[in-house]
Amino acid sequence: VQLVESGGGLVQPRGSLRLSCAASGFTLYYYRVAWFRQVPGKEHEGVSCITSRGDSTTHADSVKGRFTISRDDAKNTVYLQMNSLKPEDTAVYYCAADTRRICDFSVRRYDYWGQGTEVTVSS
Repeated sequence: VQLVESGGGLVQPRGSLRLSCAASGFTLYYYRVAWFRQVPGKEHEGVSCITSRGDSTTHADSVKGRFTISRDDAKNTVYLQMNSLKPEDTAVYYCAADTRRICDFSVRRYDYWGQGTEVTVSS
């Protein structure tokens, strides 16, 4: 059972990135998936979440209107499209999954975590 993030990198302010979270060893279809981010010295911050059926998404206020979460269950993958990036979006981004129905950003309620992908927004 594994989640693997990809797509991070260095981008200029106002640029875009798309992160991917690919699952292996289990079927992501039955899981809600959330993206968290973390900067050194701080706790994980919930960014975006999508329910197992894809019928509901939740975004932190800090990213509303700029980030979009989506899922392609045929590819067993969840995406985070990040537009209009700001320097304060710089962090390591993690995806996490578990089988609860409703989205939330409680770190302890997520059973599976990826290793993280680093996003740096800088000119």
